[in-house]
Amino acid sequence: MRIDIPEAKQLVHEMTTPMRWGDMDAMGHMNNTVYFRYMETARIDWFVSLGYEPDPRGQGVVVVNAFCNFIRQFEYPANILVRTYASNPGKSSFDTWVTMSHAEEPDQPCATGGATIVWVDFPAQKSAPLPERLRRIVGN
Repeated sequence: MRIDIPEAKQLVHEMTTPMRWGDMDAMGHMNNTVYFRYMETARIDWFVSLGYEPDPRGQGVVVVNAFCNFIRQFEYPANILVRTYASNPGKSSFDTWVTMSHAEEPDQPCATGGATIVWVDFPAQKSAPLPERLRRIVGN
């Protein structure tokens, strides 16, 4: 099943990263699991840039679902542009969307994906209201 990325979204982060030799599988292209790692790396980089360092003793984000649509393969060597978008802020959650493309062809996605993010109070093991600052950033 293919999940389409909505038009109504905010670009919140861009990151370019080199594909690593070890990211390839036996078929010579980037292994499917690695796409999720790049989405995770971009998401963490975005939150750290906002000052939300991962802290299991405080509050932060968890992914409650994630998906990836594989469109074109990446082959080594490649510089991968990961663009992260956000939308649909709720009381304690919002959606993120990702495009991954060759840095030299930024408008030709090789993969699209996304995740639903929930703001959590880790010690209490419960969702918590999104910080107002984060709500303003992800709202459209």
